[in-house]
Amino acid sequence: MGEAQEPLLLRVAKGAQAHRPPVWMMRQAGRYMKVYRELREKYPSFRERSENADLAIEISLQPWHAFQPDGVIMFSDILTPLPGIGIPFDIVEHKGPVIDPPIRTKEQIEKLHPLDPESALPFVRKTLNTLRTEVENKSTVLGFVGSPWTLAAYAVEGKSSKNYAVIKEMAFSQPALLHQLLSKLADAIATYVRFQIDNGAQVVQLFDSWAGQLSPQDYDTFALPYQQEIVRQVKQTHPHTPLILYISGSAGVLERMGKSGVDIVSVDWTVDMADARKRLGAEMKVQGNMDPGALFGSQDFIRDRILDTIKKAGPTGHIFNLGHGVLPGTPEDNVRFFFETAKNVDKLLAVA
Repeated sequence: MGEAQEPLLLRVAKGAQAHRPPVWMMRQAGRYMKVYRELREKYPSFRERSENADLAIEISLQPWHAFQPDGVIMFSDILTPLPGIGIPFDIVEHKGPVIDPPIRTKEQIEKLHPLDPESALPFVRKTLNTLRTEVENKSTVLGFVGSPWTLAAYAVEGKSSKNYAVIKEMAFSQPALLHQLLSKLADAIATYVRFQIDNGAQVVQLFDSWAGQLSPQDYDTFALPYQQEIVRQVKQTHPHTPLILYISGSAGVLERMGKSGVDIVSVDWTVDMADARKRLGAEMKVQGNMDPGALFGSQDFIRDRILDTIKKAGPTGHIFNLGHGVLPGTPEDNVRFFFETAKNVDKLLAVA
């Protein structure tokens, strides 16, 4: 496929100029959509919805059929590959992920094995292959993975956490043990990223969602080296596939995110986009960063926020997105307006 025929998001992710920034939304498939909630009634298990390829495909395509975003992201979970290395998990409605027993001993870590995605994750292959066929070149298919610090935090805490006390105790009292776990996770995730690309993902986003809970010096020790290791391994075999890094609450580590080796830094809404571009430097492409809560405002307010963000990001190297996932309860009509406005932003800016 020639570059001219590549979809807009992929072209911009690779550094091309375009008449407008491409647009998609984190968590664009999910609870704010009526069709998703109806499907969830029929299939209440999140694991089934994300690991049954036919359901994952249907859910991934729900926002594509409704809004035609420039990116279609596979419906999945960052924990999905963990059973494939020996860490089973469950997702409990209204509670979130549960890993029982949590991973806290050397013996447990030594029992973990390399990921064989062909046998552990065949549904991912089918999902991505089908999404590529369905959207053709009208949109870019995105894959995604969890980054090692965040996956380790789930595995060691055993569940979602507010203060990360258990993994931080391991980090500060048994660092060699945690590094052993992080290293195994980095190898597994690098394998998983390559598997996603081989099966149709054109761009892959790394979520190190919980790395924003680290001090900058601890980020440099426990998060950044493992992000870099994944990027290094993936770029050895797939040098031309753009990689994005997203961290929630990343204002304190933004420049460090730029050192990860990724092509695009996804900026959350706590940082002004103009400041983010200055801090990251002209060479780094960015994604984001409208507050998802803005979608509860009036359409005039939403339009003004979209224009403000896109103006601040500048004319090149920007993928427009929210600064976090779209929130449950967001009016679908406002999501539709968000996409329509973003896709016509060149005309709106011309008359502004």
